[in-house]
Amino acid sequence: MGDEFLALRATDSRVRLRVAQRFDASPERVFDAWLDPAMASAWLFATESHPMARVEIDARVGGSFRFVDRRDNGEIEHTGKYLEIVPPRRLVFTLFMETRPRVATRVAAEIVPLETGCELRVVHENVPPGHANHIEGRWTGMLYGLGTRLGAKPAGAQVSSCEVHDNN
Repeated sequence: MGDEFLALRATDSRVRLRVAQRFDASPERVFDAWLDPAMASAWLFATESHPMARVEIDARVGGSFRFVDRRDNGEIEHTGKYLEIVPPRRLVFTLFMETRPRVATRVAAEIVPLETGCELRVVHENVPPGHANHIEGRWTGMLYGLGTRLGAKPAGAQVSSCEVHDNN
């Protein structure tokens, strides 16, 4: 990795982001979209016009992932480790943010079955406050992209919130 790694200290402020979206798709399809490299490369950390250049997924608890995005000014990597995998309901992983210094965050994706389709609830914890608005916008865009890739239009408005926590 080469970059300095920083875990937020107990005295640092941190942000917990929550984003939820309903999909007209089965919980299994939504869950599989997170772990299938071909599908994930098109929406996770990507956009419709800019899919990931390279994706590696070792889909097991303790396994890791690596998404590589090529830009004009070099490569950006999104990496992490899987902490929980409970098909088709829950996926939890660490996510190392590409900032200097690198920051470890935690993402939990909960998939709740509904009468028709499902609701995906994403909670992203330990986000540095200066990055919260950008990351919240990215999750909004990624979930839109997920719906596009699934061919499943969103079933209702997306809901998001941002909470700042101090450990003082």
